[in-house]
Amino acid sequence: MPRGGWTAEQEPNTLLSALGSKYSAEILCAAGTPKSAQALSEDIEIPIATCYRRIEELVDAGLLECEGRTLSDEGRRTNIYRRTVDEIEVNFSSDTPRFSRKRRTEARNRLEDQLED
Repeated sequence: MPRGGWTAEQEPNTLLSALGSKYSAEILCAAGTPKSAQALSEDIEIPIATCYRRIEELVDAGLLECEGRTLSDEGRRTNIYRRTVDEIEVNFSSDTPRFSRKRRTEARNRLEDQLED
């Protein structure tokens, strides 16, 4: 999947399903800066297994991406995730839902990373 979101051919139901799952919106909000599944789980106060399931759905839908890997406090390699969009609009006025999005830019990612440090 290309960086920054979904393709035009992607199934609308995949996006709606990912967005409709419990905790998905919270994960997307929390993932404005790079975070591990463990950090997301702790920030949102949800079970880690649930967090991993939602992350997988959001990655499959192109709304979240693995930005890299880092060492955890325990010395294990762990994936770091960040959302790929800042805004999503869903239009239901035709036979199938249509989506528009405001992608996250690299400049915005770098700025937010600097503010976190």
